[in-house]
Order: sequence, then structure tokens, then C-alpha cells
Amino acid sequence: MPRPDAAANALVYHGVMVNPEHMRAFHADGRPVGVLLCHGFTGSPASMREWAERLAAAGYTVAVPRLPGHATVWQELNITAWQDWYDCVDAEYRALRARCDRVFVAGLSMGGSLALRLAEHHPDVAGLMLVNPALGAVDPKARFSGLLKHLVPGVRSVGNDIMRQGVDEGAYETTPVAGVHQLFKLWTDVRSCLDLVTCPVILFRSSVDHVVPGWSSDTIVRLISSLSITEVTLNDSYHVATLDNDREVIFERSLAFLDELVGADAPGASV
Repeated sequence: MPRPDAAANALVYHGVMVNPEHMRAFHADGRPVGVLLCHGFTGSPASMREWAERLAAAGYTVAVPRLPGHATVWQELNITAWQDWYDCVDAEYRALRARCDRVFVAGLSMGGSLALRLAEHHPDVAGLMLVNPALGAVDPKARFSGLLKHLVPGVRSVGNDIMRQGVDEGAYETTPVAGVHQLFKLWTDVRSCLDLVTCPVILFRSSVDHVVPGWSSDTIVRLISSLSITEVTLNDSYHVATLDNDREVIFERSLAFLDELVGADAPGASV
């Protein structure tokens, strides 16, 4: 069961009330089938919390780490390397793998990049659940972040690309430019080894995404070596689809994906 949350007052981000407890790491103990969920760049575990709670309610053991440099102050991301983000999810994966018979990995945006890298370096990843996974950015200026970081520390936020009103992912109100440069380094690394991904994949992609270009998902589907790839188009959500109007589609289809792969060993399955 989910570990008890401490009572806390809501914080205001982008004019929307956000429960600070949802911006912290979340863990829930269940059957020996684990799911690691990775949030996106400048975001927080809040973007994955409802999904994680649904998985936990279905009996899965879940982990949602807070990536280094996130959910603190945006300047911290300017002094954080992409290897720090990966080392965090790698440690969480290894901890889950030590307790579970198999572990699946889910990721939103940059979290999808990290999930792919885990599958590249851990052949025992049981499956990937990707939501608008990122290998590039819509903003053409982002590619010049290596130069721009010497001129300006931060620019307008890329967070909260959400169609649904009154929802906030707990993202920074400023995008750290040096952090974007690290993001590009991560994408270069991940793209070079996509053929090493062999596990089953379900990929959710929004038909309208103002943050990640459509070619990102196209590239992933084209270059990975997985024999089982399911694509689901989300027509009523923007980039942060895990909090948007199609979130129930993500929750239900991901649970069906897990149940199909785990089979009779699934949490709650009859014996």
C-alpha cells in the first residue's frame, strides 16, 4: 500500500494550487512486479503521481523518484548533469529489481528518454510505457543552448503544456538554459543506442504537443528493436498527458499492457 502522506498545505504554481506532497518522491509496496515512473524536465513527481497511485491500487510495487535538480529552484538544474538524472533512475531500478521478479519502466517526456536508456543498459527491463517521449524539442532555439547558456541563465517555461484547465505539474516557471544543454546531451546518447531496446513498448503520443516534436516518437518506433510496439494517439491532451483529459486512457491501457505481459502473475490475478 502507498506509504502515508504527511498533511501539507497547497502551494501555488502558475496560479494553480499544487499539493507539495505530490512534488516529492512516491513509493508504494505491492506484489513482486515493479513499475518505475520517471517525470519530465523541469517537472516533478506530481506529473506521475495519479498514474502511480492507480498502479499501486492495482497491486503493483511502484517508485516515482524526484530527479536531481527538480522541485527545488530552477537554478539548480543549471548545475546538474544529465548523468545525475540517469544515475537516480538507475538506482531506483536496481532497488526495485532486487525486490521484484520483473520491473517495467514508464516515462513522460525526458522521463521517456531516461526509460529508454534504462532499457538500453538493462536487457531485463520487462517493458516500457512511454508518454510523449522526448528526443528533441519543438523550440528551434533549444539546439543552441550550448551557446546561449553563456549569455542567459533562463528563459520562458516549457512546463504545463496541458489542455485541461486548473492543473499544474509543479514545473519551474523558468527553463534553465544550461539544463537544456544537458538534455540535448542525454538525447544524443539515447538516440545512438535505440537498437538495443528489445522489450515490449506501449507509446502514447498527443496529436497536439507544443514541447516535443512528432518526429521524436517516429524515430523511437523506427529505431528500437522491439517486436511488440503499440502506439496510442491521444487527441484530447497536450504534452503533459498524464495530467490531461486523456489520462484515463493512459491509466487503463497501461494496466492492460502490464496485465497482458505479466499474465497469471499479475497482482490481483486469480490463481
